[in-house]
Amino acid sequence: MKAFVSPLVSLCIAASACVAGPAKAALPADAPVRHVLLVSVDGLHGSDLAHFVAAHPDSTLATLAKQGIDYTNAHTVAPADSFPGLMALVTGGTPAVTGVYYDDSYDRSLAAPGSDCSTLGSRVRYDESVDTGKPSAIDLAKMPRDPKNGCAPLLPHAYLRVNTIFDVVHDAGGYTAWIDKHPTYEIVQGPSGNGVNDIFLPEIGGNYEGMNNVATTEITGSLAKTERYDAMKARAILYEIDGRTHDGSKDAPVPNVFGMNFQSVNVGEKLHGWRDADGDLTPGLDASIGFVDGLLGRFVRELDKKGLRESTLIVITAKHGNGPIDPALLHKIDSDKLEQAVRVAAPGALAQITYDHGALIWLKDQSETSKIAAALRAHADELGIQDVLHGTRLADLFPSPKKDSRTPDLIVVTRDGVIYTSPHDGKLAEHGGFHDDDTSVALILSNPGLAGGRLVRYPVSTTEVAPTVIGALGLSPDKLQAVVREGAGILPGVNWTSSHALAQNEAGVTRAGP
Repeated sequence: MKAFVSPLVSLCIAASACVAGPAKAALPADAPVRHVLLVSVDGLHGSDLAHFVAAHPDSTLATLAKQGIDYTNAHTVAPADSFPGLMALVTGGTPAVTGVYYDDSYDRSLAAPGSDCSTLGSRVRYDESVDTGKPSAIDLAKMPRDPKNGCAPLLPHAYLRVNTIFDVVHDAGGYTAWIDKHPTYEIVQGPSGNGVNDIFLPEIGGNYEGMNNVATTEITGSLAKTERYDAMKARAILYEIDGRTHDGSKDAPVPNVFGMNFQSVNVGEKLHGWRDADGDLTPGLDASIGFVDGLLGRFVRELDKKGLRESTLIVITAKHGNGPIDPALLHKIDSDKLEQAVRVAAPGALAQITYDHGALIWLKDQSETSKIAAALRAHADELGIQDVLHGTRLADLFPSPKKDSRTPDLIVVTRDGVIYTSPHDGKLAEHGGFHDDDTSVALILSNPGLAGGRLVRYPVSTTEVAPTVIGALGLSPDKLQAVVREGAGILPGVNWTSSHALAQNEAGVTRAGP
């Protein structure tokens, strides 16, 4: 059977940007807002935000917090990688329902890229390694194959198991846009493949922060280059606020839901780190947050200029944090040692291992799971291991790997501060694990129609962002499949002014300031 790929998806595969025709806005007229601008400042913790605002009380971030709600105890999903972190924000789901555990993972039901699907079990890479380079776009030859669809290449959006906020708004007749760092982030299109009207995915390149002998052309090897990259994407947001496509070439509706991610803080944390265990900012990290703050200020001013500030909910958060915050805890262990320990314990059993501030392990032979777990625990000191999850304890967090083709067989939780990496890696922090430093993120909702200057101190999840976005646009959060399955609710304290006639929820909410 020949796989069908829509013209829109074909265009997005061939280039790093895609623009569909404008949709007629048909969202409820009495919705609290008409637009939601969702911004992920990758790496930004709630503590980073607090330190920055205290030092810069006149900053854009400080002003946005005063005009809304600051969730000081917000956490993203684990493992805290960009891919599952973004999916939490735009679907309202954890990896248990999205099926997205990392941008480099494994699926027992798929076949290897370029194969005839006669053998199942494939590494699934949805990172920069699958670009064509002409221009930055996805190479179908590097996609895993789907035996249930004629052995066709499986693009990221088709890998996602639930719909997104873009799907819901698009289906309601709204107009949507998104900007991110790799072409594989077309995953935000949702399973339909057309949830985003205007998508822009310029490649940022590899994970070169802190690496030795990095070519000068690599963006993340340089904070200055990363900032220029972020500024380029921010310019696209300004075009969209002005009622243009991301490149400014055509008229378009101001998106009902749109946004982007910033990488400067992520790179700043890895290159400069923090002063101490309290998370006091180094000058380099303070400057990287300040750079993003300046771009956010441009967004706010442009919204004001266009008369859109009151009708726009601004969401500032992060896909993930970074750690360790305490520089004294940083301990790098050669990733080859971890992989070798698995191979020695059960030769031939390893299918895929993904590591950063922790590790995910998939096996060809699941009967070897307990043996490998025991071997890893026996070498816990030298491998920096705090815990190894498998069996019943793993199934408490995710679907059992015996029933779900994507769940890792083992999860290695490292001691706080342990990063599996190359011995020559100079970075000071990383993410991808289960530590508080990985999962703790900033979260601000800002709009003049919200009861402003509030702090919510008890724990909330970034999975609550998606239903909050949909509700703010006057649509039912139950339109999100992950919300129905896992039950994420609207963020607490979202109390619109009386003109919006929304129910108030004061529980656990306090006013910010004295």
